[in-house]
Amino acid sequence: MALLPIDSVLPELKQALSDHSNAVLIAAPGAGKTTRVPLALLGEKWLEEDLKIIMLEPRRLAARSSAKHMAATLGEQIGETVGYRVKMDTKVGSKTRIEVVTEGVLTRMLQADPALDGVGLVIFDEYHERSLQADLGLALCLQSQALLREDLKLLVMSATLEAEPVAALLGEAPIIRSEGRSYPVETIYRPKPSGGYLVDAVALAVTDALRAHEGDVLVFLPGIGEIRAVESMLRGRLPESSTKICPLHGSLSMDAQDQALAPLDKGQRKVVLATSVAETSLTVEGVTVVIDSGLSRVSRFSPRTGMSRLDTVAVSAASADQRRGRAGRVMPGTCYRLWSREEQMGLSPISVPEILEADLAPLLLELSAWGVQDASELSWLDEPPLPALQQARDLLVQLGALDKSGKSVTAHGKRIAEAGRHPRIAHMLLRAISIGLGGLGSEMAVLLGERDFVRYEGKPPNADIRVRLEALRGIGPYAADDAAKRRLGEEIKRLRREYDLKPTKENEENDSVQDCGLLLAFAYPDRIGRQRDNGKYLLSGGRGAEFGGGQALSHEKWIVVAEVDDSGTDSRIRLAAPVSFEQLAVHLKQEMSEETHIYWDAESKSVRGRSRKRLGALLLEETPINRPSSDLMLRALLAGIREEGLALLPWTKAARQFQERTIFARLQDASWPDLSDEALIDTLEQWLAGYAEGMKGRSDLQRLNLKDLLESMLTWDQRRELDEYAPTHWVVPSGTRVPIDYSDLASPFVAVRLQELFGLPETPRIAGGRVSLTLHLLSPAQRPVQVTRDLASFWNNAYFEVRKELKSRYPKHYWPDNPLEAEATRRVRPPNTK
Repeated sequence: MALLPIDSVLPELKQALSDHSNAVLIAAPGAGKTTRVPLALLGEKWLEEDLKIIMLEPRRLAARSSAKHMAATLGEQIGETVGYRVKMDTKVGSKTRIEVVTEGVLTRMLQADPALDGVGLVIFDEYHERSLQADLGLALCLQSQALLREDLKLLVMSATLEAEPVAALLGEAPIIRSEGRSYPVETIYRPKPSGGYLVDAVALAVTDALRAHEGDVLVFLPGIGEIRAVESMLRGRLPESSTKICPLHGSLSMDAQDQALAPLDKGQRKVVLATSVAETSLTVEGVTVVIDSGLSRVSRFSPRTGMSRLDTVAVSAASADQRRGRAGRVMPGTCYRLWSREEQMGLSPISVPEILEADLAPLLLELSAWGVQDASELSWLDEPPLPALQQARDLLVQLGALDKSGKSVTAHGKRIAEAGRHPRIAHMLLRAISIGLGGLGSEMAVLLGERDFVRYEGKPPNADIRVRLEALRGIGPYAADDAAKRRLGEEIKRLRREYDLKPTKENEENDSVQDCGLLLAFAYPDRIGRQRDNGKYLLSGGRGAEFGGGQALSHEKWIVVAEVDDSGTDSRIRLAAPVSFEQLAVHLKQEMSEETHIYWDAESKSVRGRSRKRLGALLLEETPINRPSSDLMLRALLAGIREEGLALLPWTKAARQFQERTIFARLQDASWPDLSDEALIDTLEQWLAGYAEGMKGRSDLQRLNLKDLLESMLTWDQRRELDEYAPTHWVVPSGTRVPIDYSDLASPFVAVRLQELFGLPETPRIAGGRVSLTLHLLSPAQRPVQVTRDLASFWNNAYFEVRKELKSRYPKHYWPDNPLEAEATRRVRPPNTK
């Protein structure tokens, strides 16, 4: 067996794990860590003869490939000493000591047995990819190690990871480094033309590379759609006899994946069109040329909308180097980068960890099933963000996976967690089984985890999920990729076996494609859409959504959305199905709520009531309430008064004067109650509510005696004192009771004819003598002639000028030379005067 670079550090790694519970191994791509380390550690004393090694791989393809390679190294079949467990595919036996598993499988093993009895070492391979499940698995293993299994050892392996933070997370674990071995790789920057199409640039680069270099070509593309487009272009340009085009992505069958990885006969060349699945762990035999599009497709979750979207983004510099290294595994190679040197300088150093951008509903459900209510109880390299956790909690409560408090997992939630699928999909499948639609539910569960496999023959993709279901069943107007149909068919069969869904004639009749929308509503209760007047949709979660042009579903009144791009005001719907309101009313009763809306109607100036039936943000039905409860009616009435102002109340002159007198008294002495408009508005419940009970509007309010209500806010002593402190009237020397006007609180005044004040030497005072009344002196015709707060000064000075003017205008009236000695009169003249 040929030596690999990792072999030189294996003794150091063994010693580190012998002396410590945890370790970190940093090994360059191609060093051999994935296939050599588990085999090398298998004979260590601390592992004992019966303890297993579990090695976590981020991808199914890498898990199967590495397990097969290790088994071949031992000269055994897969499933003997070395086996694997991936989603819906297991190859292990009673003697298996090394199990290569994917991330979801490790989580299920931990949930079933938190102590991981029988396991001595857990290896986290390619941890630099920082997948959500890898972070979760490491956090759970660390807690298990701390609380249940002191002897459990953990090894984190990576190619590009910054080692020190991980070592600190693992309790200052030792770091072992292997520099690896690779051949020189020439890097050619070849940016695609401005405005040009990616697939054209890639196809041209492939044909040029095949002419200029020997060996096989590995092409990195962002997704399956681009792989199919490039494959279609190349089939017309490359000779089939000597060049084989091999797609490579996680959705392919095992046989197709093996063909892409295996070497070809001498004289043949291979072009592997791959997603980022080929960046790490896998060795694609014979590759000497890498063509890198520089793009990757990642799922990003938006806590703002509660939706995930697939974004095509530039790869990180670390990923670009990983891809480049694939060209130098067996001999000197070449890497074509379809971007410029300047763009290379702008690449992010590393990829953003999935835990910071992903939908955290699966993670939160696993934590709840583990018994953790607060994610901060566990150790994380990056803690999950709180907004995404809250969004996840709300969804899990809505699905019935968590109780109403959002803290404890329910029995239904435990069944969802055991399903090993996204909580939405698992909930849908369980609900489908409960209503006799398990067959359709199993098909939908598989379809919703699959990219579009329908061949539209140049037409725009159809957003109706029923099209995909029909293509999978071999009916309908569209064909499907045969390999995808076979693989999906096998997954559906395995799922039906898992839930004991035996096909029967009754099931087949029930499994109509017309029920797709109902099952989607189980999975996406927050994305039930009702058509609006403009042809767009309002979703039950509160967001707007719309179809792109030419979609037949855009005419449906009710839909359920499975995939949506959350950008913009109205998100673009990518996958959906119609649903009837009757189906929703029968099967989603628990999602519907009835509310009584009692409100103030500004137009009628009265309280109105309506009963509303809702499905999230969707208003389903609204009917008037003729007799709302008195408490709700009173609350709405007071809200209306606050909205409209106190002018709604019956303000008589006496009521307003009483308010002003009390406010005036408070200005002098703060012990008096505050009866200002602002204070009255703020305290309606204290002084008005008891008298307004049963009233509905302005007309009812007019029956109130507002002055009596205001008086009730004063004590008995204050009411008595108010008449002395701030009297309503002042008796002038002529005997007339003149009302005091308090509208100007700083200067209360009386308006009185000048002749009625004769003989009064000083200005009258109120508020216990502290405030002088302002005197508006009037002519016999009740017109103002003077305003004063100093009556003595007026008599001594201004009176004589005023007398002269008034005497000329009112010659018959009494205008004495000495007003202080004259008799006050309400008449033209006092008796006994000439």
